[in-house]
Amino acid sequence: MSDGTTATHDNLTAQLLHKNNAPVFSLNGKLYELGSKEGYRQFWAIYHRPPKAEYRNYLLERRDSLIPLDERRFKGAYYTPLNVVDKAYDKLAETLGKNWQKNYIVWDMCCGVGNLEVKHNYPHNIYMSTLEQKDVDVMKATKTCVGAQRFQYDYLNDDIDDFGQIDYSLTNKIPEGLRKAIKEGKKILVLMNPPYAEAANSQGNEGKTDVAKTNIGSLMNNADYGYAARELFLQFIARIGIEIPTATIAMFSTLKYVNAPNFEKFREVWKAKYLGGFVVHSKAFDGLKGNFPIGFLVWQTNQKSKTSITEISVDVLDKNAIPIGEKAFYNLPNNAFLSEWMVRLKKNKEDVIPLINAVTPTTKTEHVRNTKWSNNAIAHFFCNGNDLQNSGTMTAIFSSVHSIGHAGGYFITPENLWQAVIVFSVKRIIKPTWLNDRDQFLQPTEPLTEEFKNDCLVWMLFNGSNLTASANDLEWNGKKWSIVNHFIPYTEKEVNASDSFKSDFMVKYLKGKKLSDEAKLVLEKGKELWKAYFAHTDERKVRDELKLNRADVGWYQIRKALQERNKNSDFPPVSFKAFEETYKALTEKLQPQVYELGFLKN
Repeated sequence: MSDGTTATHDNLTAQLLHKNNAPVFSLNGKLYELGSKEGYRQFWAIYHRPPKAEYRNYLLERRDSLIPLDERRFKGAYYTPLNVVDKAYDKLAETLGKNWQKNYIVWDMCCGVGNLEVKHNYPHNIYMSTLEQKDVDVMKATKTCVGAQRFQYDYLNDDIDDFGQIDYSLTNKIPEGLRKAIKEGKKILVLMNPPYAEAANSQGNEGKTDVAKTNIGSLMNNADYGYAARELFLQFIARIGIEIPTATIAMFSTLKYVNAPNFEKFREVWKAKYLGGFVVHSKAFDGLKGNFPIGFLVWQTNQKSKTSITEISVDVLDKNAIPIGEKAFYNLPNNAFLSEWMVRLKKNKEDVIPLINAVTPTTKTEHVRNTKWSNNAIAHFFCNGNDLQNSGTMTAIFSSVHSIGHAGGYFITPENLWQAVIVFSVKRIIKPTWLNDRDQFLQPTEPLTEEFKNDCLVWMLFNGSNLTASANDLEWNGKKWSIVNHFIPYTEKEVNASDSFKSDFMVKYLKGKKLSDEAKLVLEKGKELWKAYFAHTDERKVRDELKLNRADVGWYQIRKALQERNKNSDFPPVSFKAFEETYKALTEKLQPQVYELGFLKN
């Protein structure tokens, strides 16, 4: 930062220069043009040149938010907003006492440029290490936490010997005062916002293939930490457990280590008592994609104890760090999850076509996971993940096997259909939000009535993710295939069909069932839409696109065809309003039962 002549800070890692009458940055011996000259102009329209001292340091404190987004996302490193830091300090005073800054040695081993520590009143009690030396240079140049020990240190790789032991003599980077505090068992608070990056997996996180390949990651794999070894922030926790087994930890992170199925092994190994915390909307953090809770949780660890996470209650802050309520998260055994409720049936040797939508085959022909059917199956249930995060996009029913990502699925038969429609409905009927994003679906704890089962059946039949369909001449892997829809709830006569349906399974399945008034209305108004479909023949383009070459089409095909007709003045308009009102009524009836029956915890 300068006024064009005199710099206000020495030894910064980047300098602003001018070349050919245009501003450029000099970084590590290379020149970089500005990404937005208009943004540069607008910046100096706001600030004097150079900015006042109070603005200079504030801008430099946000230096880590100016790292290129692709690099930040790869490392999973995100700037901690100062208003959220204020809330963290309030929570620490509440849980550790108002004199915590004086009573605890603080070590932030992924401090970036020190945003978490700038509010601390006793910098001589602080140790701040970071992976990048340039972060240390910025802190020194901006006089951030001058009294603190600030040093470069690769916490996930440095000072770990071949036997997995911590040996500070390998690098001699750890200050003597910190070594002594650890050795003497002094009260140490680990205060950090570690990177959230996850290593590549079968879901195809190609950009992060090497991000979690560290010495600690290798130790975790050998110690059978399971999936947790892929998570950088849990690698920090694992080393702390070895190095400072009774540390107090106050950490920003996602909540998956508290309640996600993939981290059950981690929770069995890591022992800690929950002291307090809050969750804040991910939108409070610059550059984070998605809508989910970021937790700031305070733990008293003791790796020799038998204390395990059971339930935690947190304050809830919105994206502006304003309190809006409370919420609980639960650690339950994996065998309590809804994903363990249905039995996965074995495949047989019958070849079938793998789909990525109702009538769209996959384009892949090699390494396709699902290409076989199962005895007596009538559909295939795509059901990935056990939390609300995945429920909206990874729950669907197909008339053949699905081929979406790495996920498996469940074959649906007449015997397990009742379970499948309940799982489908429970996972689709509750809308995901940023706050319930990580909530886990559970097996029911209360008896399920026939009315509830039948309501779920009808709700599933008319849901947008019921992708069952019929079609001929689907092409895949050099062959033509047909699929059959077993989920038509009407006879040909009831809907004035143009030809016979190959399957009358659903009509027979529904026969004799006592339906609620809400379910009956959905079936009645749905029938009107089916009749409207058969009243006209669609244009060739629509028939080809939706594969409308058989009479026994599915709800997906009918809905899409009618929507296309409503765009075309050659067809009489078809109103969905009456159907949507009855479907909404059934939805509102079922939603509270998801909680009442124990499928989700409030």
